[in-house]
Amino acid sequence: MSSTYKIGTDVDEAVAMAEALVDYVRGDQLYGNAGGGFFSKMPSMTVGALLLRLRRLNAMRDELNSSQADKLDRAVDLYESARKEWTLHYEEKMKQEVHSRVESMNQFFKECAESPAKCANVYRPELLRRTIVQELVTEMTEMNLTDDELMGKIKVADSKLRGFVREDGFQWHEMLADVYPKREYWWLYQKPPKPTE
Repeated sequence: MSSTYKIGTDVDEAVAMAEALVDYVRGDQLYGNAGGGFFSKMPSMTVGALLLRLRRLNAMRDELNSSQADKLDRAVDLYESARKEWTLHYEEKMKQEVHSRVESMNQFFKECAESPAKCANVYRPELLRRTIVQELVTEMTEMNLTDDELMGKIKVADSKLRGFVREDGFQWHEMLADVYPKREYWWLYQKPPKPTE
């Protein structure tokens, strides 16, 4: 997520991911593909990547034109249908993804511990990773899925993360700031200090 956020791209990615959701949850890959051609630069297909887009687009629905709103409605319908029809597959993919993403944060912690100078340069992917983890946890809560081991891992990861970051401004495009309140998404308002700071 950068300063060049485009809501239309988010809509197109959400639709492509929603269209690929059934095949994805039934498949073996954790990080899938939602299409080629125009979407060749598209992010990896995961449940979390789709949830991230659907939630924020719904939160920014007033910013959508009628065509984009129609596309979002289609994406939401496809998502809800897949989640209902393939519930066990969907839940399993979610659990795999959230554990994978939390565990992947350990590489960031290792790099920051080894080189504080490098830490600030490799933080941006962690913003997305941690935000997707939050989207997955929210979805799991709504589906009454409990995972004490996971919540423990997240607590440990957050404690480590807080040790490497300092208060700062919102790290993503300003258009998204209202979607991500500081209290719940604190990591989006922090970053590692540069060695000179």
